[in-house]
Amino acid sequence: MSRFTGSIWKKSRRLGISLSGTGKELEKRPYAPGQHGPNQRRKISEYGLQQQEKQKLRFMYGLNERQFRNTFNEAGKMKGIHGENFMVLLESRLDNIVYRLGLARTRRQARQLVNHGHILVDGKRVDIPSYRLKPGQSITLRERSRNLDIVKEAVEANSFTPDYTTFDADKLEGTYARYPERSELPAEINEALIVEFYSR
Repeated sequence: MSRFTGSIWKKSRRLGISLSGTGKELEKRPYAPGQHGPNQRRKISEYGLQQQEKQKLRFMYGLNERQFRNTFNEAGKMKGIHGENFMVLLESRLDNIVYRLGLARTRRQARQLVNHGHILVDGKRVDIPSYRLKPGQSITLRERSRNLDIVKEAVEANSFTPDYTTFDADKLEGTYARYPERSELPAEINEALIVEFYSR
């Protein structure tokens, strides 16, 4: 199953969640797309709710079904709560942390920065977006990538970096300081429904 590359805005409205991270998709029309506009009322089955929650999280992080499922299975082998572990593993992806540090405006943009070899982890080039960071690892840009317009624009526009990261805007250098707690991860996701979906 391929990664979703269609209209993020339509998808965001259908799922009732901002997939770009900017929130702009839901400002004008905070309801699902379709000819009946905001008057669509359909009762969703429990299975439908579970599937919708899975899609929300999958599209949010931009993973294909196989990557998503593999990460979910890996989380199940860890100590602790399966759903929370899953969220932490997704959050620890290199492309996601590049986005969280404000080096890119969207996760999709962050994935491209990583793919094109602009990102260094502990001083070494890593071009695998799914590379999993461990607490204490540093993230910076290659010397010749520091003047990229998309990076400059993203850093200027960024007003928030989460507490589990540190970022020096002058040096364009960040650290994945610690694993996030559940309260610091997307509140609009009910990961228990995803666990139920895959446990069927």
